[in-house]
Amino acid sequence: MFQLKSDEDVELLRKSNLLVSATLATVAGLMKPGITTLEIDRIAEQYIRDHGGVPGFKGYQGYPATLCISVNDEVVHGIPSRRILKDGDIVSVDCGVLMNGFNGDSAFTFSVGYIKPEVAKLIRVTKECLMLGISQAVTGKRVGDIGHVIQRHAEINGFSVVREMVGHGVGRNLHEPPEVPNYGKSGTGPFLEKGLSIAIEPMINMGKRHIHQDPDRWTIRTADKKPSAHFEHSVVVRDDNADILSDFEIIEEAVYKV
Repeated sequence: MFQLKSDEDVELLRKSNLLVSATLATVAGLMKPGITTLEIDRIAEQYIRDHGGVPGFKGYQGYPATLCISVNDEVVHGIPSRRILKDGDIVSVDCGVLMNGFNGDSAFTFSVGYIKPEVAKLIRVTKECLMLGISQAVTGKRVGDIGHVIQRHAEINGFSVVREMVGHGVGRNLHEPPEVPNYGKSGTGPFLEKGLSIAIEPMINMGKRHIHQDPDRWTIRTADKKPSAHFEHSVVVRDDNADILSDFEIIEEAVYKV
């Protein structure tokens, strides 16, 4: 049922995802008060094209931009605009690249200037949720095992998991089967097979899990207006440990330089 990837496919996927990560590292250096999200998007698009890729999101189902930039209570799919970032904002940047016939897809949540300790905890726990989910992306596990560990870690830390928005398969198409929810029961759902490539992307809310969509028909935000964080890696299921195709290290190195 699923599109399992050959070793050659995986290396092409890796190249696309590493370009996504390099783009997000470029974005990291821009996360300062006074910049607009539209300017961040413009720079990201130029970087992708200069390095042989095509923005994977732009034009996808009519989406108008290169990046999804979601600020504070925006969960995902925020459209870049003339909005100016300010001290204390948190910014989820989701980026997609199409190159050599394969899609890269990854997201990282940045902070702008000083953020409150409870918001910093939300970001930290969301990233931890992602890594716990990835630990379950091995041969013989099930999709529900990924969602279960993400949900458990979020909730024991006092946060909630968005249920309507999920991870997904990724490959020649930006979205492929299976869906990968960030909640669920262990031992349920489709089996994970070696060579399956998936994007795992927990979206964790500080308040309640409920969301709504803005009139722009894209932006998803928390119903209670409390902050949300989002991290995403594209990975390939392997026998012992998932093969992580995107790279947070270069993004974090850039963050430390800001």
